[in-house]
Amino acid sequence: MKTPTLDARLEAVLALIRAEAHADIGSDHAKLPIRLIQSGRAGRCVVVELNPGPLELARRNVTRARLEGHIEVRAGDGFAPLAPGEVDSASVSGMGAGTVAGILRRAGERLPPALVVQPNDSPWPVRVWAREQGYHLAAERLIPGYWPYPVLRLERRDGPDPVYADAGLPLNAALRYGPHLLREGSGVLRGQVQADLTRLTPLAAPGRTAQTELETARAAWDLLQP
Repeated sequence: MKTPTLDARLEAVLALIRAEAHADIGSDHAKLPIRLIQSGRAGRCVVVELNPGPLELARRNVTRARLEGHIEVRAGDGFAPLAPGEVDSASVSGMGAGTVAGILRRAGERLPPALVVQPNDSPWPVRVWAREQGYHLAAERLIPGYWPYPVLRLERRDGPDPVYADAGLPLNAALRYGPHLLREGSGVLRGQVQADLTRLTPLAAPGRTAQTELETARAAWDLLQP
């Protein structure tokens, strides 16, 4: 099997992973773990897949790549097929943020010290979970595509995450759009915030959820101005 091609969002996930033992949760085709091994970014990978079709596809791709000695494919839900401490890093990508946060909450002691997550919508639930569980937001990217894809690297560390401590950074805006991304002010993020302002303005009214979201988008927009 030739080196698999990844789309831009999975290339961003790949770039934020370096581990001795890594687990890819909900891996689908196992292309990310194959690239991790081939590029030397991981020494061993565990692929976890719940659905029978993608599970069999992952097994075939690992076999074709002749990486059975480096990648183990397991059937199961979330982190359940892993033993505590078995891996030092894990990725969860291509799912809704609520689904990702639920997988992380259920993982318990199986969670490794490093995580790379790529939700398909606002990562607010993941950022909130990370702050509550002692994971610091070490890096984040926003990748253009069908919609902007956020990619977050989380690392378990002592104490509160200092990235949210900037007095000039409203917490709601940081949780919605990302503290690193707001400081970097990329064109992709500016486009996302502008689209949110356009979408939310006609929906907003005092006391409605859209009003709170609009205020958050306005705070982010103010931060992005030169």
